[in-house]
Amino acid sequence: MISISEEEPFKDLEVVKADVKRCAWASGILSVLSLLFVLVGVVGDVLDMSLGLETMSWFLLAIVVAVNAIVPLMNSVVAKLLFGIKSENK
Repeated sequence: MISISEEEPFKDLEVVKADVKRCAWASGILSVLSLLFVLVGVVGDVLDMSLGLETMSWFLLAIVVAVNAIVPLMNSVVAKLLFGIKSENK
């Protein structure tokens, strides 16, 4: 998502803002997808039927997607940190 070079991690604040916004969108989409997987698992359990996958598989899939939703957030934290260090050194 973010291209980091040794010399200049970011050119200016606008690049950091764009990367943080893109990471927030990615994390939001993954969070919503995780909630949808949980919902499908609950509905499948209540109806006592298999909706493509078994109920436990939907829950495990939701957990995996929710953990992967953390990755874009960590990416935005690193982007803010690197830009802050660069700004501080000027």
